[in-house]
Amino acid sequence: MKTALITGASRGLGAALAVALAPTHHVIAVGRTTGGLEEVDDLIKAAGGDATLAPMDITVDAAMQQLCRSIHDRWGGLDLWLHTAVHAAPLTLTSHVNPKDFAKSVDINISATSRLISYVAPLLGAEGRAVFFDDPRGGETFFASYGATKAAQIALARSWQAETGKTGPLVKIFEPQPMPTATRARFYPGEDRSVLTAPHEEAARLLPQILA
Repeated sequence: MKTALITGASRGLGAALAVALAPTHHVIAVGRTTGGLEEVDDLIKAAGGDATLAPMDITVDAAMQQLCRSIHDRWGGLDLWLHTAVHAAPLTLTSHVNPKDFAKSVDINISATSRLISYVAPLLGAEGRAVFFDDPRGGETFFASYGATKAAQIALARSWQAETGKTGPLVKIFEPQPMPTATRARFYPGEDRSVLTAPHEEAARLLPQILA
């Protein structure tokens, strides 16, 4: 069976994609919330699939190195990597950005992503594929920390995409539809969530494009 690493798999789109991939892939689910990962594991098993849970923080470099080494030793590589992990700093005036919040945004959204690309690329080889998810908020009011670091994350992905166009792995970038996630609730409190796309519906929409 093919293998899929999902970073940020404990909730939201990452969790939904983990369940959607279960029939065709062994899912290696990475997330900081153990309870969330266990819920995803239950849904995967209910769908007849199998998962390996990795309750880890992607900013802990030694843990990510060990994870990738373990993937190599057990499966020899990866077919798919979906990177949905992100830090959504509180909205605030740019002149009032909290240095700790900004540093955490840089650490998770940029630095950890850069390191993961270097670790996961050899596991994907020429035939695998990596998928990133854009949420363009750069330049929007109050979105300084999130907008700037998310844009930088996608810039990393686009450079990797350009560099591997002829050699592989295949790098894809998608912009999901708005979903009623915990992150969006923080950004848009009081929003009518009934008009948003459920994560499992968005996963179903994106999956054919991811695997195409």
